[in-house]
Parts: sequence; C-alpha cells; structure tokens
Amino acid sequence: MTNEEDLVKQLQSPIHQEKAYRALVHLYKERLYWHIRHIVKLHDDADDVLQNTFIKIFKNIHNFKGDSKLFSWMYRIATNEALTFISKKANRLQITSEAVQQRAISHLKSDVYFEGNDIQLKLQNAIATLPEKQQLVFNMKYFENLKYKDMAIILGTSEGALKASYHIAVKKIETYLTQN
Repeated sequence: MTNEEDLVKQLQSPIHQEKAYRALVHLYKERLYWHIRHIVKLHDDADDVLQNTFIKIFKNIHNFKGDSKLFSWMYRIATNEALTFISKKANRLQITSEAVQQRAISHLKSDVYFEGNDIQLKLQNAIATLPEKQQLVFNMKYFENLKYKDMAIILGTSEGALKASYHIAVKKIETYLTQN
C-alpha cells in the first residue's frame, strides 16, 4: 500500500479525516497554488481558487475511487475551479474570459507577489493569446513539468493530442515573442 492510498483511507475515515486533511493541504498546497496561479495569473485570485479547491476536495473525497492518482484528481478539480473562476468573473464584468486574463496580466506588475520581469510579462501575454486548452497544456508542461500521461488524466484527453497541443502552443509563443 502506498502513502497516497493510506492518505486517501484516512481522508475517508471520520476518525482520521481532520489530521489527514491537514497533511493533504501541507503536501499539495504549493503545487496546486502555482498550477492555479498560472491559470488565473493574480495571487489573490489564486488564493481564493485554492481555498475553493480544497473545500471541494474535502467535500468530495468520499467520491474518490482511486482510478487515478489522488494528485491527478485534485489537479482536475483545481483546473476546473480556476476555469470556473475566470468564467464567473467574465460574466460578472460582462467581458470575455480572454479579456479577464488580459486584465489580470496588466495588473501583474502591481501584484506584490509577482517577482517577474518584463520578459516574464511578455511570456504571460504570449500565453494569453493561446486558446484555453493550449494555455493549460503549455502551463502544465513548461512551468510544472508534468508528464503527458498525468496531463491526459487531468484534462481527459489523449497523450498524442496533448503533445500536438504543446507543440503548436510553443510555435505560437515563439512567433509572438519574435514579432512583439
């Protein structure tokens, strides 16, 4: 039995759930934060989405069947929560999801938690020009160095499609960076 299997059993046990949940947050908080941050861009938004993600994980851990890694299941929840956040924000502001991301990027320089420079801002602008799925694939591969196998589980698509999406995304970003 792996540590992950033990953790899931403890999370699903009313007796050990609270302690196991603290351990889960400790183990995955930073990785999930950065995954979400690459999608929503701003620290405060990422913090909100991360909190919603852990609430959803806690409420739904009894539904986790072990068909995938716990990590993949949580990443899928985090991805969906981040995309839902952007969509709701777009609806509230009556703008497109792309416009929400552009606004977030334009506020990155004033985000006290952003330690990037102009080159990183330019990269974020390039990523924002990609379709949503290519953005996700690029961020997961480039920033998080996830394996295609794990990404396929998280995004519910084939490894081949992900490899093609990543290759196309890289070409589009290279073009953007050389022309701007």
